[in-house]
Amino acid sequence: SIHFVATRLRALRTQHNLTQQELAELAGTSEKFLQQIESCRKKQIWLSTVGALAEALGLKVDEFLAQDLPEKKKLPRR
Repeated sequence: SIHFVATRLRALRTQHNLTQQELAELAGTSEKFLQQIESCRKKQIWLSTVGALAEALGLKVDEFLAQDLPEKKKLPRR
C-alpha cells in the first residue's frame, strides 16, 4: 500500500541521513514528489517509481518492499 511505501521510504531516507532533496536527486525525481509520497498524498505509485527509489537507496525492489527494514547499504555514487 502507499502507506507502507511512504513509511519505508521515510525510514530508509533517514537511515541514510538524506534529505528529501538529496534522495530526489539520486532517484531522478522531484523533492515535491517525494514529499507527496511520504505524506501519503499520492493515491497510487508505479512499481517503476518504487524501483527508482529502491535503486537510489542501493536496494532491489524486493528488498525495499520486504517486511523487515533492510540493513543499511552503501549508496550508489552520487
